[in-house]
Amino acid sequence: MSGQVAEVLKGRTMSRFRWFAATCVGLLLLNSSPSAAEPPNVVLFVADDLGWMDLGCQGSSFYETPHLDRLAAQGMRFTNAYASCPVCSPTRASLQTGRWPQRTGVTDYIGAAQPAKWNRPTKLLPAPYNPQLELEEVSLAETLKTHGYATLFAGKWHLGSEPFWPEHQGFDINRGGIDRGGPYGGKRYFSPYGNPRLTDGPEGEHIADRLAQECATFIERHRDQPFFVNFCFYDVHTPLMAKETLRKKYEAKRTSDVSKAQKEWPKEGERPVRQVQDHAVYAGMVETMDGAVGAVLAKLDELKLTDNTLVIFTSDNGGLSTSEGWPTSNLPLRGGKGWLYEGGIRVPFIVRWPGVTKPQSTSDRVVVSPDIFPTVLDAAGLPKVDSAQDGVSFEPTLRGEEQPPRSASFWHYPHYGNQGGFPGAAVRDGNWKLIERYEDHLLELYNLRDDLAEQSNLVEAHPDVVRKLKQQLDDWRDDVGAKYPTERTPAN
Repeated sequence: MSGQVAEVLKGRTMSRFRWFAATCVGLLLLNSSPSAAEPPNVVLFVADDLGWMDLGCQGSSFYETPHLDRLAAQGMRFTNAYASCPVCSPTRASLQTGRWPQRTGVTDYIGAAQPAKWNRPTKLLPAPYNPQLELEEVSLAETLKTHGYATLFAGKWHLGSEPFWPEHQGFDINRGGIDRGGPYGGKRYFSPYGNPRLTDGPEGEHIADRLAQECATFIERHRDQPFFVNFCFYDVHTPLMAKETLRKKYEAKRTSDVSKAQKEWPKEGERPVRQVQDHAVYAGMVETMDGAVGAVLAKLDELKLTDNTLVIFTSDNGGLSTSEGWPTSNLPLRGGKGWLYEGGIRVPFIVRWPGVTKPQSTSDRVVVSPDIFPTVLDAAGLPKVDSAQDGVSFEPTLRGEEQPPRSASFWHYPHYGNQGGFPGAAVRDGNWKLIERYEDHLLELYNLRDDLAEQSNLVEAHPDVVRKLKQQLDDWRDDVGAKYPTERTPAN
């Protein structure tokens, strides 16, 4: 038996032991509280590469998202919500564990070249990263399962190869969750999928529609017990592919107002940046994603489960605006996916909890990916999980209660992404945001209240703020065991 296989089996055994022990505790708690309120069902939608401005309720006038707009009207929309990384896998690890990505070791998208195989002519060698979410990590699904929840994962996983797939991380059923970062098998977004965890549907079936159907079927089968559905879309990640009817619809919409077409392409670093939302294929992808959300919500309505279901919608990072087809614009935010500017990390975030969240409400509270874990546990009346140490529950905010502002939020991306961004780190505390570039240790300071577009670097004007934030960032990196890029030598 190889050392690697032995370690995997050891991790799986430890995970199963934790699950068994927690199950016993969970059953005791349930049996000791016969009068406790029925725990809410939980549906967590996670879009892929969806930008902060890519929904109608967020301000887009080109993309059409009626179902998500309705969800926002029925619940609370957070205007200062963030992914914990500007690329996907680290944010996904953070969502599953309630921990900063740096603690899990997953700090880049899984599949990116490790330092030993790095061949790009960059100034630094990127830091190494963990290529899977370890089985020793305690996931949200694993935690809910110990307390009687049925659990389904549908869609993109991208947190390691088998045996690190969702069915080994607390999910009863896995539909489509494998190691790939996109729908890269078969006919990609359309059946046949070539996905070992998703049987093929009729020729031409769209994967978002199919996954929504899988979620609806699961919900119907488990309507009489609490359930957790984690629907992680492959949409709207590349490859850029849309249903033909929707492509034509948005091409016509685009040509109806050619005066808004982008005439100049400013640059972020060396990369041109899209400034206008008018990509017809991408718009079709957004609408398809929205329709899949609508199908799942419709099943909740049909089964009269809406009133006892907590629904959360967010994205794994900002919109793709500087590469790979340039599909969307994040204006007024700067940059996009792969960048530490707001366009790369600020994301849509909607929560509907009937009878708790006030309809048509908004919150300017800062929330970050790991905060979902403790919030869901609070909503379900379940005890906290010590390992989920970085999440801060925003459940009081959902209830309309006064809540202290979130403590500082941090990002550390010691890699070169595919979108032109630089290795670096950032911290936001209140309205202040500090960014450090690792190539030259250049610091950038922005007041997001006055300068959401991050155009005015205030480092020279506010040295005291810089010192405070830099110290916070240094202390945090020490605490999470952050790994750094290294100087290149002639040998590498």
